[in-house]
Amino acid sequence: MFKRAIIALSLTASVAGAQSADTVASSHGYWVRFGTGAATSILIHEAGHIVAAISTGARPTFGFDKARPTVYSGINSQRYPRRQFWFSSAGLNIQSLLDEAILDIPHNRGSAFERGVLGGGIGTTVFYLTLGRTGSVSDVDFMSHTGIMTKTQVTLLYGSVALLHSWRIAHDPAYDNFFARPSAHGLDVGVSRSF
Repeated sequence: MFKRAIIALSLTASVAGAQSADTVASSHGYWVRFGTGAATSILIHEAGHIVAAISTGARPTFGFDKARPTVYSGINSQRYPRRQFWFSSAGLNIQSLLDEAILDIPHNRGSAFERGVLGGGIGTTVFYLTLGRTGSVSDVDFMSHTGIMTKTQVTLLYGSVALLHSWRIAHDPAYDNFFARPSAHGLDVGVSRSF
């Protein structure tokens, strides 16, 4: 199972890099590809939860918590706290591993899709370590309730990884203007309607 996950990550990283590196100044449809990459990263996060639940013998279910789509582990966390910890950490683990693969595997860097995947991974981590740190379905909250790590330890671990990835991106010229792109009229930040 672990070998399949590593192979899948390697293929995803190579597909992300196989796209031509976008020249951020002139790339038509940049934000669509960036958004597709971010959405892919979030879907991989959720797939990590699903695979972790299934690999522990549980049956994950899907539902809504305050209108937010949620994957429920199907694990009795009182009886199997380590399995619950594995399930709760799997989403951030797989995103961090994917980002690490993208930053480590040699390829043509800097495409809009790849930037979106990296942005999605870092953004999800930042969300869970700030606004999403507590809540009824917070991964960080569930991890801390298992008694394996405290919220502070979870924050330091995943925050350090996201900070390291951000630092590496900031120091790699292939990722210049990571969340913004220059245009003929100054600096474009956000989404435009001219896809």
